[in-house]
Amino acid sequence: MGKILVIAEKPSVGKDIAKVLGCNQKGEGCLIGEKYVVTWAIGHLVRLLEPEEYDEKYKRWAYETLPIIPEQMKTKPERKTKKQFDILKKLMNSKEIDSLVCATDSGREGELIFRYIYEAVKCKKPFKRLWISSMTDTAIRKGFESLRPGEEYDALYYSAKCRSEADWLVGMNATRAFTIRYNVLLSIGRVQTPTLSILVQRQKEIDTFVSKDYWEVKADFSGFKGLWTDLENHETRIFEEEKALDIARKVRGKQGIIKDLSEEKKKQPPPLLYDLTELQRDGNKMFGFSASKTLSIAQGLYEKRKMITYPRTDSRYVSTDMIPVLKSTLRKLNIPLYSRFVKPILDMDKLPVSKRIVDDSKVTDHFAIIPTDTVPKLENLTEDEKKIYGLIVKRFFAVFYSDYEYTVTKVITEIEHEFFVTKGKTVSQLGWMLFYKNDAKKNEEEQELPVLKKGDPVTAFDVKTEKKKTTHPKPYTEASLLSAMENAGRLVEDEELKEQLKDSGLGTPATRASIIERLIQVGYVVRKGKSLYPTEKGMKLIEIVPEELKSPEMTGKWEKGLSSIVKKKMDPQKFMESIIRYVYFIVEESTKSENPITFPEETQKKRAKKSVSLGKCPLCSKGDIKENTKAFYCTKWKDGCKFTIWKNSLEQYGQAITPKMVKELLKNNKIKGIHIILPQTHEKATADLQFKPDGNGAVELINVNRI
Repeated sequence: MGKILVIAEKPSVGKDIAKVLGCNQKGEGCLIGEKYVVTWAIGHLVRLLEPEEYDEKYKRWAYETLPIIPEQMKTKPERKTKKQFDILKKLMNSKEIDSLVCATDSGREGELIFRYIYEAVKCKKPFKRLWISSMTDTAIRKGFESLRPGEEYDALYYSAKCRSEADWLVGMNATRAFTIRYNVLLSIGRVQTPTLSILVQRQKEIDTFVSKDYWEVKADFSGFKGLWTDLENHETRIFEEEKALDIARKVRGKQGIIKDLSEEKKKQPPPLLYDLTELQRDGNKMFGFSASKTLSIAQGLYEKRKMITYPRTDSRYVSTDMIPVLKSTLRKLNIPLYSRFVKPILDMDKLPVSKRIVDDSKVTDHFAIIPTDTVPKLENLTEDEKKIYGLIVKRFFAVFYSDYEYTVTKVITEIEHEFFVTKGKTVSQLGWMLFYKNDAKKNEEEQELPVLKKGDPVTAFDVKTEKKKTTHPKPYTEASLLSAMENAGRLVEDEELKEQLKDSGLGTPATRASIIERLIQVGYVVRKGKSLYPTEKGMKLIEIVPEELKSPEMTGKWEKGLSSIVKKKMDPQKFMESIIRYVYFIVEESTKSENPITFPEETQKKRAKKSVSLGKCPLCSKGDIKENTKAFYCTKWKDGCKFTIWKNSLEQYGQAITPKMVKELLKNNKIKGIHIILPQTHEKATADLQFKPDGNGAVELINVNRI
């Protein structure tokens, strides 16, 4: 009887699985045991062909070659990871292997990584699917005890394949069409362009905003204060200074009465558990972390530390079968640091698992992000890891606590027919707010009130006017942009699409961070502190593309179709036919565009085309590598070469890529011992810089050593 080949998504995950399965013998790109052989991909080992790989004519970017619609979308191994692909090919087709286990990430993209490899090596052997949400030894072991037939995930694969091919068709054709029309490289994508449009719309609101002066009138009644309010319009602002001064003069030193006093008891349930987007929002709000940084830290806590469950989830609930795990996790978290929070939960007769925690109908591929049931070793974590882990643990505790209960008191004071409103708040049960009381914003209007009752006489001892200005809308932060992407359905009028986007939004929790980083990389957006601003180039792009490309509506239609494919309610071929019709429409629209917009920055770059070559392109071997304001690029980009080294690639490490560094990279493929600052600990370090395996010019740091 032959062995079972297990294919993980990356080496680190493969080694964790191998340890659990007892595969201790080292092979070439694999680990071998009595029953299993464990190997791994390195992300996507297989990619879709570039246009010029279908036909030489596509090397030249020209209208007459558009749209590019291959009869059949083909794949090929990535050049830089070809060695690992060949290892998988050999193993998958080996006579010693009877069957396979797909152990890539449990989701749409993980499914695609495995299936592309499976098809590329022409493997016909049966396979099963490992579907887990935690990388602990126990979770892996249980996962292998309940492997699912591979064909159960065919619909997920078809959906992933359609998404990949549709993104290629729209992105490739739209980018070429508008680049040719405006004679400047314009990157366009199904998700990145409507995301950019959200930022541009906000910037327009800021740019056109005209600030106005207004005044508020505040009265001190000795023991409490009131704010003048137009009760009919619920307006506290007065836009004429003289009117504000008149009100102040009119009531100053005068007696009045408490016209009305009302009390309203309120309760606020605990927040939901984290999904990735909510965790990224809080990481940005609390610590100023970018979405990509929070994801990177969370991925490390999941894979390396094994202290949290799968982070790339869009669910904020857990399933019924997780209830015993919740109890076990709470017991493991009962360490000195947390015991005062955990003990009250463990002392309860029954764990309070409401529908806000456990809801099978709201758990699909993965449940919410929670701590794993391993005793946390906090001393091993970096400072940034402690921050993100702290958020997850705090939220996990909070969901089991009681509601936050308080009473809001509203007092209306009348003096000389003018009304002043006072609000007070009394907390009756802190509940889950115990964990967030230091984070909560204090409402200036809410104050501690003396004992008052309706009809009490009062005197306005001191009355002041205060001049203020109306403020423009705030620029997006990563936290607020993530919310806008998640809730993009609000920007769509069609009710059916609005409902679809309600469940999906722009992008997925796993891709939103990379979309934001991509917009920054291509020069459409800049990050200043916590805020994100569109550049002139980004603003102009949104001016020239048709509404269909910048509205979330297109994504809503796509996500509806992709979701229907997963549910087996839509034929994948029908979906792709609709995409092809859309591609023809986009190319035609680009030819109709009569927008007079020019891109002066890019025009200047073209004038400077005679800049010095830093070396031959290692990807296409034909172009020269030259410099522009944002990157080092191949001069054969119009012929389809994608080689680009972004100058801000090492920004988080306190380094910028220089022409001298590019020359050395092109010559030696590596630079040894560059000085960096570690982003998580701010320690000084040295590292070697090399090209990533994708061959497109992306760089990475290896051999990092603290100084």
